Amino acid sequence: MLRIISLNLNGIRSAWNKNVLPWAAQQQADVICLQELKAQLPDLSAEMLAPAGFQAHYHCAEKRGYSGVGLWCRKPPDRVVAGLGHAEFDAEGRYLQADFGQLSVISLYLPSGSSSPERQEAKFRFMEVFFPHLAGLRAAGREIVICGDWNIAHREIDLKNWKSNQKNSGFLPEERAWLTRVFDDLGWIDVYRRLYPDAGGEAYTWWSNRGQAWAKNVGWRIDYHVATPAIAAGALQGSVYKAERFSDHAPVSVDYDYGS
Repeated sequence: MLRIISLNLNGIRSAWNKNVLPWAAQQQADVICLQELKAQLPDLSAEMLAPAGFQAHYHCAEKRGYSGVGLWCRKPPDRVVAGLGHAEFDAEGRYLQADFGQLSVISLYLPSGSSSPERQEAKFRFMEVFFPHLAGLRAAGREIVICGDWNIAHREIDLKNWKSNQKNSGFLPEERAWLTRVFDDLGWIDVYRRLYPDAGGEAYTWWSNRGQAWAKNVGWRIDYHVATPAIAAGALQGSVYKAERFSDHAPVSVDYDYGS
């Protein structure tokens, strides 16, 4: 069995203070994909650089306190690839890939467009760049799991207030259509949705810090495991962990019937 977890930390130092490492150490995960480190390597403690039980790899943003992705791996990868080869987004630390034999596990942090029209345009540029990269990954003949914060709720079932969010970043028609193309045209699989086709509120992975969003479960499902068909078909079970809060996102864990 292979257990992979995805978690947007909303700041690794903040999540650390909320005991994310003791929780992670108990999960028996093979790979934990992290997003939104909001730190650079000199900011990280020795324990963050070498968390007990894991080999850590990070791709930090050049801008301080911003973005960044990481991978905590039980076994050393054969190869680690940081970035897409696109200067604008590699500077933001949005893509980190670890290869283990014929398996690749990728931590992805797709840009949010909610802060300004300029950032929405950057999000669209990323989507334009990333789509052919996804096509290339599918053509490579490897088994791949892409975990992370995609910052798009795909369908109405994936957020509480879908009617009022149709003109907001994260649920724009163009974003949703792009994600449909990822699944339908390129053949990637939304693993959690495949496992639980009717899951609504229990599948949400992010809640705004405004109002009573967490208390009332006014959430969005924007954190995904997106996988190639064969490994997705071997997904055994998934879960969204909400008993503790390490950030404004919840960890998404999936067990795969795949030799670890």
